[in-house]
Amino acid sequence: MKTKNLKDFTLFSLFLAIELVLQLTPLGFLKVGVISITFLHIPVIIVSIVMGLRYGVLLGGVFGLCSIVNNTMAPGITSFCFSPFVSVGGVDGNFSSIIIAMVPRIFIGVSAYYLYRFFKSKWKQTTALTITAVVTTIIHTIFVLGLIYVFFKVPYANAKNVAVEQLAYVLLGVVASNGIVEAIVSGIVVPTVSNILIKLKR
Repeated sequence: MKTKNLKDFTLFSLFLAIELVLQLTPLGFLKVGVISITFLHIPVIIVSIVMGLRYGVLLGGVFGLCSIVNNTMAPGITSFCFSPFVSVGGVDGNFSSIIIAMVPRIFIGVSAYYLYRFFKSKWKQTTALTITAVVTTIIHTIFVLGLIYVFFKVPYANAKNVAVEQLAYVLLGVVASNGIVEAIVSGIVVPTVSNILIKLKR
């Protein structure tokens, strides 16, 4: 039991370090033309699948906390959506900012854990891993943008210089561009890494 706990702690520490490196360096982001891709959700998905719900939720919480810290320390034009401690363009972040930063990121761990177990009962492991990664990534993107629309529709539209009436279409465009690309990348990386780790754990 102690050996298993030590292995789990070591593996989680590795992914925690990876998540922090991605958060604190440009390695977590890739800009291709007008599309901005993030890899920050991928370690959370892998940990949730390989190590279980508790570890996935914990790493998702770290993801959310880092989002708050990053948007507080280096605020951008929409950082009020993710940090209650900043004011941008006369708009103050608030408790809703904490919800946007934390809840979708924690839910990555929950959705990846349960989706993988559901899909695994229907398809082979690699297929289940791929579909889980893709669906979880899209859910996360929609969850974050949906909460922004609910809590900060007007100030977010103003910050992006978009008519409020057009914001829903703009956000759907983000899902269709950035979100789909992120899902494809996740669908490649997650099964590749997870298959190896699952074999090692056995």
